[in-house]
Amino acid sequence: MAIEHVTDQNFGQETAEGLVLADFWAPWCGPCKMIAPVLEEIDGEMEDKVQIVKLDVDENQETAGKYGVMSIPTLLLFKDGKVVDQVVGFQPKEALVDLINKHAS
Repeated sequence: MAIEHVTDQNFGQETAEGLVLADFWAPWCGPCKMIAPVLEEIDGEMEDKVQIVKLDVDENQETAGKYGVMSIPTLLLFKDGKVVDQVVGFQPKEALVDLINKHAS
C-alpha cells in the first residue's frame, strides 16, 4: 500500500481504523526529506501491519494544531483513531520498526 498524502479534511477518516503512522512534515524541512525514504522502506516491508500517511503542515495547519505539532518531522502513531505514541525528529528505521511493532497486535 502506498504512502497516502492526507489533508485536514480527511485526516480523521484516514487515521480512524487500525494502526496508522502519521508523518507531519513540510517540503522545506531537511530532516523530513531524510526520513521520507525510511518511511517508504517501512511501508514496503510492513504494509500488512501499518498504514503510513503524510500531512503537509504548511497546507494543513488545523490538524497540526489539533495535535500540538510544534516541530517537524513529528510522527504520531494512531491505533483505531487514538494517538498511542509519538516521536519528534529524524529516527532511524530500526527505532520506527520497534515503535510500530510495540503497538501492532
